[in-house]
Amino acid sequence: MARIQRFAVIGGGIIGAAVARELTRRLPDAEVVLFEREQQLAAHQTGHNSGVVHAGLYYEPGSLKARLCRRGVWLLGEFVEAREIPFERCGKVVVALDEVERERLGAIFARATSNGVPGVRLIGGEELRELEPEVRGIAAIHSPSTAIVDYPAVARALVADARDAGASVRLGTEVAALEPLGASGVRVRTRDTTTGERHAQRFDFAIACAGLQSDRLAARSGSGAHPSIVPFLGQYLVLEPRFRDITRGLVYPVPDPRYPFLGVHLTKRVDGEMTVGPNAFLSFSRGVYRGLGVDPSDALAIARDPAFWRFASKNLAGAARELPGVLSPRRFVEAAARYVPAVEGARAERLPRGIRAQAMSRDGRLVDDFVIEHVGAVAHLRNAPSPGATSSLAIAEHLVRTVIDEHGLTARDSDG
Repeated sequence: MARIQRFAVIGGGIIGAAVARELTRRLPDAEVVLFEREQQLAAHQTGHNSGVVHAGLYYEPGSLKARLCRRGVWLLGEFVEAREIPFERCGKVVVALDEVERERLGAIFARATSNGVPGVRLIGGEELRELEPEVRGIAAIHSPSTAIVDYPAVARALVADARDAGASVRLGTEVAALEPLGASGVRVRTRDTTTGERHAQRFDFAIACAGLQSDRLAARSGSGAHPSIVPFLGQYLVLEPRFRDITRGLVYPVPDPRYPFLGVHLTKRVDGEMTVGPNAFLSFSRGVYRGLGVDPSDALAIARDPAFWRFASKNLAGAARELPGVLSPRRFVEAAARYVPAVEGARAERLPRGIRAQAMSRDGRLVDDFVIEHVGAVAHLRNAPSPGATSSLAIAEHLVRTVIDEHGLTARDSDG
């Protein structure tokens, strides 16, 4: 009789939840345990984002991001339909305000078509106004398949599926280290965040989806310090109720290739609210979502990372561009009003910020693609920024398939 394989999954965000579910689907006889240090699921990036289901416009063709985003959109759509989770395919326009931005649209359109984004088109200003009467611009890319969803609800449903299939979930349990044991698997060292009690258990395999803590867990588990995580905050504003239907879909700017983030945009939510954001600025914590948002130990870790200073020396202009929006909600709204003039002067309230786990290489470059590192019986997901949530089910499929193939495990067909 074959021995039952034991899997540890670290991280109760949407990707860890998807991995736990995928393991129970592909390896129904395995023992699966999901560890999450918080007392609830989806407490960090999954619960603090815009809810956008990205169609795959921007990503380098052939990259993991491009491939897993497109596969993830399909898997996510199938999943939420079956679970009746709020989902709206509202569409998106990427709007050019001048001729320089119109030229940049061409490169984005080329990537989108290479990535197989369905229905994507380049349109002129007149058709833009037909699609979005309140939006102003001289040209745009229209992506009708871009959607919005409730990601925390998706994460909870994924974990419910995993539990129904026999997986265990241990909330309030921090994984301190993953110690490879060669052919004997991996020792998982944990700490109860309520009592402080420490335990160690042997598993055959571990898959770490630790998000904002991914670099620290990897380093404590014998992997290299880089790529390191540098947290970036993203602030959102919710506009006053009279603007709930000011646009039919999402309105994005044309990204400036000099800066690493997309810029302020208008985003509908599945609850009907209209939001503006996010900006992108260095966060001095990995988990403080209100107030000054400072954690001294996190801030010190940034200051000690030479890679961050290499990055900062090249991106002072980008920081200067983002700072006014961090300090002033009015400047945020002004930025949105360049695209939708009707929101000029709108009242808005701050929402809890999001904090993005962005991997940075030793030379100070932001790592663009998803990064997966395999060390013996441990797989570390070391970089999964946007479109990580969109791609979550496909990332899980990829991670689990790789572990199965590398270790010669007997698995059920992925559609089984």
